[in-house]
Amino acid sequence: MINRTEFKVRFSEVDSMKVVWHGHYVKYLEDGREAFGAQYNIGYLDCFAHGILVPLVNIEIDYKRFLLIGEKAVVETRYVDSKAAKLKFEYTIFNSQTNEIVVKAKSVQVFLDTNHELLFTQPDFFVQWKLKWGITD
Repeated sequence: MINRTEFKVRFSEVDSMKVVWHGHYVKYLEDGREAFGAQYNIGYLDCFAHGILVPLVNIEIDYKRFLLIGEKAVVETRYVDSKAAKLKFEYTIFNSQTNEIVVKAKSVQVFLDTNHELLFTQPDFFVQWKLKWGITD
């Protein structure tokens, strides 16, 4: 399961050299997760509607190249299945004009109940979501 979302580098995202500041790539990954969630009905509000919170617990980013102001790029967000009670994603950010890889990244989110207690098994709604999309362990 993959989502591809295009974006354009804005003035507010670059440093004095017109290069995207490294911290903004985390926002691009977030944009990718939000677009993935909207496409596949597993967004933050979908989880919250089932009484589940999904905080990030790990992000790994491997910077390959940089983006400049005005360039267009695509964040490709891929769901990675896991038997654990986690949401895992892998990302590739491409420069739209050159198709060069800019960033490779991974993230992990866990499931918490509304009391902020960690769930050690996959919530029922998530199991049903996986079945709906043909994802089986």
